[in-house]
Amino acid sequence: MVYIQMQNLKDRRPGVAEIAHEIEAPYFFTAKIFQRLAKQGFVRSLKGKGGGFFLDPEKNDLSLKELIIAIEGAELFVGCGFGLKNCDEENPCPLHHQYGAIRDEINKLVTGETIQSLAQNTLGKTLAFSRESLPTNG
Repeated sequence: MVYIQMQNLKDRRPGVAEIAHEIEAPYFFTAKIFQRLAKQGFVRSLKGKGGGFFLDPEKNDLSLKELIIAIEGAELFVGCGFGLKNCDEENPCPLHHQYGAIRDEINKLVTGETIQSLAQNTLGKTLAFSRESLPTNG
């Protein structure tokens, strides 16, 4: 999503093959994820010349937490570090107190960051997916 937003800021709409290549993920896995994200309204796509994926500029900024919950569920933010169902203050797992602090920090981090802010902050930095040598759609 950050790569898509970076390209959108350059007036480009990357396709699945480009995204998969740049994030070093399998094509079909990437296609399935973006099909799901499109159905949930997190990303839009256009087919044909000049087509590809884009974030709707009319929508509010998308927090990482919203995206994580949509893909993985909320368990990361409320669950036990061991994955136990009955872990709580009265019946803590061996990692309960340490994991709780880490979970709270992760929650703060992903709540405060958005796809748009990460893309904006990443533009101009040298990352694997910020190459200027990519062909344009069309």
